[in-house]
Amino acid sequence: MEYLTYEEYLGMGFAEMGEDEFDRLLKRASDVIDGVTRSFYRFNDIEKDVSWRREQFKKAVAAQIEYFHEMGAINTHGLNEPTSVTIGRTTINTRNNAQKDVQNGLICPEVFLYLKDTGLLYAGVRVV
Repeated sequence: MEYLTYEEYLGMGFAEMGEDEFDRLLKRASDVIDGVTRSFYRFNDIEKDVSWRREQFKKAVAAQIEYFHEMGAINTHGLNEPTSVTIGRTTINTRNNAQKDVQNGLICPEVFLYLKDTGLLYAGVRVV
């Protein structure tokens, strides 16, 4: 499912990239955001939802696309960097605990900022 158009993405002010790159990253970013939101918009029509929640969701997808673009990878293997490098007696730590806690770096931290007040992060049991 495509949650975002290339024009919407550019209009939000995220990192510029070619449309082919956007299309490639959109599919993977949508899968990641579906995982965070328990696939809410796979079961509910995004166009019929309230506009503020729809916009926050689209911003989360855009942030994830930008994150993959900036990091140059779309999976945990590509995104996971060594946590430290030691050369002689010098050690450089490259990751803090907050980043490590966000699905080993797969999910852009800003995604949670966009979704936090939408109810889309709710992990309760759905009653039908």
